[in-house]
Formats: sequence, C-alpha cells, structure tokens
Amino acid sequence: MPEMSEEESRLPPGQHISRGRPVIHYGRVPSFRPQTWRFQVFGATASGQVHEFAWEQFSGLPTTTLIADFHCVTKFSIMGNEWAGVPASALLEQVPPAPGVRHVMIWAEYGFSANLRMSDFARETTLFATELDEKPLSPERGYPVRIVVPHLYAWKSVKWVRGIEYMTEDRRGFWEERGYHNIADPWEEQRYSYQEEPGDGPP
Repeated sequence: MPEMSEEESRLPPGQHISRGRPVIHYGRVPSFRPQTWRFQVFGATASGQVHEFAWEQFSGLPTTTLIADFHCVTKFSIMGNEWAGVPASALLEQVPPAPGVRHVMIWAEYGFSANLRMSDFARETTLFATELDEKPLSPERGYPVRIVVPHLYAWKSVKWVRGIEYMTEDRRGFWEERGYHNIADPWEEQRYSYQEEPGDGPP
C-alpha cells in the first residue's frame, strides 16, 4: 500500500481532500451594512442583560489566527485553512454566561442557527472569523463574520453570524431540526440524527 500523506492522516473517516474550495450555503448571500450591523450576546448572560456590539466595537475585540482543517458533511475536506478573527474565549470573557449555561445557539442572518455544547463553543480553536488566508472573507464565505468550529462538521461553522444565545437547555438549530446530528463529530461520523445515542440531543 502507498504511504498515507500527512494531510490524509488528518482526514476523518469517509472524507476526501477537495481539489478546490467548494462553497455551499442555504439561501441568498446577505448584504453587509456596517452602520446598522449589530452582534448580540443574549439569553442566560451572567448580567441578565442583552449585550450588543456595533461593527466598530466587534472589530476592536482581541483577535487571533488559527490553522485548521474544514470537514463538510457532504464528505469533502479542505485542509490547512488560515483563519483570523475573534476567539470565542474573548466573547465569553466580555459577556460571561450565567451559571448553568451548558449550550449556545449561534444565530445568523435570515434566522439561520446552529446549536453547540458549551464545551465545543469554549474550545480554544473556536473562532469568529473575519479573514481567510490573510484576506477578508468573501461574501459567499460568510463576510463579515462566520464562526469556525473546526473539530465539528462544517454546518456548525455558521456564516453571516449576528449573535450568540446562552442556553441552560439544548435546542436544535436549523439543520439539526432537519435531520442532521445534534453533535456533529466527524471522527465519529455523526452525520444524521438517526445515528444519535441517548443523551446526544434534546428530548
């Protein structure tokens, strides 16, 4: 057998390395209006208040760079992407959750959403990306902000993000309500809700 390349050794089961960079999304690409754009953190915040960031405020938050692979549930993977943006940890520090928060819902344009366990959201590799490979995100890739959760299937890496809801109880997001797995671990091939084990999702 031929030796596996270093990139191939990083592939989750059932995935293949894409030759290009496919773009997949549901619905139309929204327009960005920096004067009216707002990012909200709401739900079970420690203060009990809704916290809102204008674009200038969000752009002033601490940033970091992340090299990470990207695994789509449709079975292609894009390896070694360089993302830059605001780490989830910076938002957790700016707007702490209340005790008992175990889940978050990521909200985007047009009411699109994806749920995450707090343990996934709070990882050091979770990032609100504004750049890809040292360039601003293109509109079809989520400009101005998308979340990147590289250790989960890419539908959890929501484009055009507008807010975070802290939750004490889990709820399914857009694709999770339509038959996708609640957790979405590519190494376990958690693609569809019929694969869920007890405790993987809300009742």
